[in-house]
Amino acid sequence: MKKLTELHQIIQQVSQAESLESALQAIVAGVRNTLHTDACSVYLSDQAHSHYVLMASEGLNAQGAGKLHLRHSTGLVGWVAERQEAVNVRNAPAHPRYCQLQGTDEEAYHGFLGVPIIHRQQLLGVLVAQQCAQNRFKKSEQAFLSTLATQLAGSIALSLSQNALQGSTQVQSNSPSQYEGGAGAPGIAMGTGVLVFSTLDLDQVPDRTAEDSEAEVAALQAAVDGVAADFELLAERLEPGLSAEDRALFRAYALIARSQELFDATVHRIRQGNWAPGALRESILEHVRLFEAMDDPYLRERAHDIRDIGHRLLARLLPSDASCETDYPPHTILIGENLSPVDLAAVPTERLAGVVSGHGSSLSHLAILARSMGVPAIMGITGDVELGKLDGTRLIVDGYQGRLYLNPGESLQKDCRRVQRQEKKLSQELQSLRDLPAETLDGVRLPLYTNAGLLSDLSHSLSRGSEGIGLYRTEFPFMVRDSFPTEDEQYLLYRQVLEAFHPRPVTLRTLDIGGDKALTYFPVQEANPYLGWRGIRISLDNPDIFLTQIRAMLKANAGLGNLRLLLPMISRVEDLDEAIVLINGACHELQNQQDHIVLPPLGVMIEVPAAVYQAEELARRVEFLCIGTNDLTQYLLAVDRNNERVARWFDALHPAVIRALIQVTDAARLHGKPVCVCGEAAGDPAVALLLLGLGVESLSLSSGDLPRIKWVIRSFSRQQGQELLRLALAQEQATSIRAMLLQALNAAGLGALVHPGNDIPVA
Repeated sequence: MKKLTELHQIIQQVSQAESLESALQAIVAGVRNTLHTDACSVYLSDQAHSHYVLMASEGLNAQGAGKLHLRHSTGLVGWVAERQEAVNVRNAPAHPRYCQLQGTDEEAYHGFLGVPIIHRQQLLGVLVAQQCAQNRFKKSEQAFLSTLATQLAGSIALSLSQNALQGSTQVQSNSPSQYEGGAGAPGIAMGTGVLVFSTLDLDQVPDRTAEDSEAEVAALQAAVDGVAADFELLAERLEPGLSAEDRALFRAYALIARSQELFDATVHRIRQGNWAPGALRESILEHVRLFEAMDDPYLRERAHDIRDIGHRLLARLLPSDASCETDYPPHTILIGENLSPVDLAAVPTERLAGVVSGHGSSLSHLAILARSMGVPAIMGITGDVELGKLDGTRLIVDGYQGRLYLNPGESLQKDCRRVQRQEKKLSQELQSLRDLPAETLDGVRLPLYTNAGLLSDLSHSLSRGSEGIGLYRTEFPFMVRDSFPTEDEQYLLYRQVLEAFHPRPVTLRTLDIGGDKALTYFPVQEANPYLGWRGIRISLDNPDIFLTQIRAMLKANAGLGNLRLLLPMISRVEDLDEAIVLINGACHELQNQQDHIVLPPLGVMIEVPAAVYQAEELARRVEFLCIGTNDLTQYLLAVDRNNERVARWFDALHPAVIRALIQVTDAARLHGKPVCVCGEAAGDPAVALLLLGLGVESLSLSSGDLPRIKWVIRSFSRQQGQELLRLALAQEQATSIRAMLLQALNAAGLGALVHPGNDIPVA
């Protein structure tokens, strides 16, 4: 317990350090005192010069700190780095790998214990303890040093990044001027960082007794009216540059701000005695928690939208705490912890070059809007860089790879401008494919559909040449109400979607809510929502909800005939059989009441391993199969792709995933049923080559990815795809498979489709 306390004390001292040097000095002093050893030192890796730098020491000659170098392959420090595990030696000078670092007076030390400092699979340096006695360090001491190195790796990485931002060249770590995030919107941008921040913090708003409840309600109403009006004005200001559907996003924000449910819940809390800001905090956070608990990444991103609207309402209620006016220079790179579409829209379009958001994903409205505006964006930038330090910094944003470059040199800037010219030419070439079919060199048609979840998504799909909607999520209208939408309300929505794409096919997925997507009016609490009451399970347990939706869909399809029904989360044939009985019953009932009601093609989502192994039985019962690569990959590999710590293990080219896809397509082919692949994998050019070889009949992907995938399809034959699939099956690693597919794309002259940003060398 004593060592645990001392461990926490060292970590706390490091976290409070004002510089890299002081942080490292706190480490060596703390270790020396805790282990009662004669010396402790920290060596950091300088990749640029292939050596280690002695950065801090207690016990060695301190004058050498920051000056003494040891080549990477040299000495016991180098051996620790090579092994990437602890080295515990009784008599260091007698060891064959021993190399005395001149000028440190370390010849007096015999016992040597070194542990690697590793952050995100990147070796940052080595932490060393030494003693005069010819003894190995105790196992407990080795465990302590290893634990400390692991705990402090993130702090050291952050200090290194801050060191790079401040221009220090004492240590050049593996990539001090390059940081990784998530790809939000494609493109390459270069400009100056502008930090968007607010002194308002919704979570920190206190509870206070309302002296005049009616005055608080009136203030709330004024705030709602003001914020809603702001959103309406933004939509009007953006009219020249965005479609009506894109501008509708801001009007949707206005509707949320005016939400009667939100207003009534806040007024109720005011009537109970809380002042308006405190009441608003509780109402907003209640909605935020609801969305954050959802498994569906698209819907989970809506939590940020709700929170942002709450901040803007709060700014109206507390005007004295409002953020100051922001100055946007030419070529602004907008930066923020939680940027919203409103932050993006506030920048004059002619000055906005790129976006860097600390949180969010490619499914956030910020990323969707950035793609629509053609603005490169990076989402979920890692915690290794402090965003506040980027304000005023020269930056390059690589939206293809989610890569951020700091203070690029002239050579890197020249490369960036070259890639931008290539990008412009590529965009023109892709646009020319819009009205051409997605047809292979040997004449095989592979229709490209798009995924959608909002009416505003439809215009993007049509403008990119979509041949239909392969997956329309129907959950969102259920999330923005205080009760289940009526049959008529659902009918109007589905009719709009079907009419917009008629005669192209539209696949409506039935309601996919559950323990992880609990509605305010239908709460569900579960210990493990990922494996819980969701999808078809909740629909079958509540047939009234299911039948209401089915009837609305069937009536919306009357006279159009382009509807396809899709059932989510199918894991056993009993559920499918029961759903078919309900759907047939609803159809027959409506046919007795009105004309033009037909039973649409029915499909099932293959998104859990159980469905893969029963694909043949499922295919026998339905008209098509739809493989949801996002969830299927997640379940097969036991990887939460939204968890930054394990996201790199999420790969649709994993051999297990490929074999699962083969099993599904083989089962469908046996019964003559088509297979559609939806999910992000369908928009990956490398994966698309394998899907072509698998013989899938259609792909459903993001509208932004559609032109690139169309070019891939038109540049290869199905026979070539089959040969690449054969080669992939001979590989044992996803990295090898991807390298082979990228080589095939490059050989076909399509290397720029994968990542034009690859042309920018690593800084």
